[in-house]
Amino acid sequence: MALVFTVAQQKGGSGKTTLAAQIAVAWAKRGHAVAAVDIDPQASLAAWGAERERAPSGTVPLTLRGLAGWKLATELDRLKREHDMVVVDSPPHAETDAHAAVRAADLALVPVQPSPMDLWAIGPTLAIARSERVPWRLVLNRVPARGRMVETARAHIADQGLAAAGTTLGNRTAFARSLMQGRGVVESEPRSAAAREIDALAAELENPR
Repeated sequence: MALVFTVAQQKGGSGKTTLAAQIAVAWAKRGHAVAAVDIDPQASLAAWGAERERAPSGTVPLTLRGLAGWKLATELDRLKREHDMVVVDSPPHAETDAHAAVRAADLALVPVQPSPMDLWAIGPTLAIARSERVPWRLVLNRVPARGRMVETARAHIADQGLAAAGTTLGNRTAFARSLMQGRGVVESEPRSAAAREIDALAAELENPR
């Protein structure tokens, strides 16, 4: 039976869809049968999927679905029978759909930038995971190349007793560049620092049970 990973974040601008697309491709590149599901009304992941269909050869197999949140449970039943992993990109502000997406997950991934405003804003997202009794991991995202912000953010996370992935994702243009091509960075720039980071995160999270 497939594992379901819901990428959830009530605050906009956290890199939610980027994380969903990149980790889905990274898991597929690692040999898993992966499906990515977009229930965010903005449909950014679905738009990336459409671009991916037009991409030249060299992409790994990946199932993509864009659908309304109320259809998620039925679609997950189908996808879980045929895949190892399902990544759900959830809506940021639709309360009912966000709850349903987190409820269906084996693990909720919560991307957060290492800034005070972003760290303070994760409360509503974590409240959803806690209310649904679903385990979660913060993923530090768009981490600057220089400065002590990561150490400060990790200290805050530790002080609050929050669970965070050990792997961080840098503020790298390679992530956005690959999405514009309908790809993941492990496909478009496999030797880059960005590819190494997302592959390390995929390896860290692929067996959450």
